[in-house]
Amino acid sequence: MLKLHKKAEKNSVLLLIFSLIVVSIGGLVEIVPLFYVKNTIEKVEGMRPYSPLELAGRNIYVREGCYLCHSQMIRPFRDEIERYGHYSLAAESMYDHPFQWGSKRTGPDLARVGGRYSNEWHVEHLVNPQALVPESVMPRYPFLLEKELKFDDAAEHMKTLRIVGVPYTDEQIANAKDDLYAQVDPEGDYEDMQARYPKAVVANFDGNAEKLTEMDALVSYLQMLGTLVNFETYERPVR
Repeated sequence: MLKLHKKAEKNSVLLLIFSLIVVSIGGLVEIVPLFYVKNTIEKVEGMRPYSPLELAGRNIYVREGCYLCHSQMIRPFRDEIERYGHYSLAAESMYDHPFQWGSKRTGPDLARVGGRYSNEWHVEHLVNPQALVPESVMPRYPFLLEKELKFDDAAEHMKTLRIVGVPYTDEQIANAKDDLYAQVDPEGDYEDMQARYPKAVVANFDGNAEKLTEMDALVSYLQMLGTLVNFETYERPVR
């Protein structure tokens, strides 16, 4: 075996053939089992598609490049779990196109930020981050308070996402525009919207009831992150 090993190291063609054989075996071991499972993502109770307002907020989050400084993936390590909460589940990203795992943490992970702070805190933080966190290098986004949300194509957006596997129903698509406004009107009729999107936070997020703004959308998205799954039913590994 040792002689064969030396011979392979000195013969580039033989080394290439052996490498291809090893890679092929490894690839088959990894790929073949996938043909015998219906779904590689564990089903998790509570997960649902984004509401129209949350979807609009997520689009703004991606547009402004928030994922470049904030990850949305908590790894199963003690220090991460103690700081951010339960480790991330694959199912939490199953409706994300693209996912927001991120690769850098200039700022903290946001996978469990929903409900940790008030709407007012989020607004102030987005308008002037340094007012709340003096050492922050996060840029300011005061224009979100003034910029009216333009999401008239919400239904079409949802139809497109359904093509790639997001299970929006005909009812959800038909009521997209109504649900968009219902979520920012706590004095209105929002029960049907919440029935379609359980645990959707209903609030006048930016404090301005006169118009629907991009700030409303972004804060609604932040406030739902990590709130859909009951993590008490999952054991936390400690490493």
